[in-house]
Amino acid sequence: MKTAIYPGTFDPITYGHIDVIKKSLKIFDRVVVAAAENINKNYLFSIDERVEIIQSSLFKDLKLNKKKIVVVPFNSLTINLCKQYKANVIIRGLRAVSDFEYEFQLAGMNKKLNENIETIFLMSDVENQIISSKFVKEIAKLEGKINKFLTKSVVNKLKNKLE
Repeated sequence: MKTAIYPGTFDPITYGHIDVIKKSLKIFDRVVVAAAENINKNYLFSIDERVEIIQSSLFKDLKLNKKKIVVVPFNSLTINLCKQYKANVIIRGLRAVSDFEYEFQLAGMNKKLNENIETIFLMSDVENQIISSKFVKEIAKLEGKINKFLTKSVVNKLKNKLE
C-alpha cells in the first residue's frame, strides 16, 4: 500500500486543501492528512477541533472513503510522521508562485533530513487556488459569505467559533 503524508495547519480546512487531498487519492492508496500543532503559531481552532473539523468535512460532508484517508494530529518533524506511517512521500499544495520559495526550502530540508523522502507539489483547481484559511477567517470575522470556500460543517464550526 502506497501512503503519502499531507501535512498542514488546516485552520480550517478549505476547498483548496480538499482539492489536493482528492488529487492525492488518485495517486496514492492512502493519504494521511496531518494537522500540525506548532507552538509558534496562533490557531483559531485547537488541534482536537481541527482534527474533528477535517474528519467532519471529508467524511460527513463529502463522503470520502474513510479507508483511504487517515486524519491525525502531529507535533513532530514531518519525516518522523512519514516513518510512523511507512510513507516516503510528502504532499504539499501550491497556490501561487509566492508559495514556491518556502515550499522549495521545506522540501530541501526534509530531503536533507531523510534522503528517502520525496515531496510532491500539487495545485488545487483554478477556482480554489486563491483560497487561504487566513482570508476565509478574515471574511468570516467581517460577516462575509464563506460557503464558496468551505464545506457545510466547516462553515458552521467557523461561525460558531466567532460568535
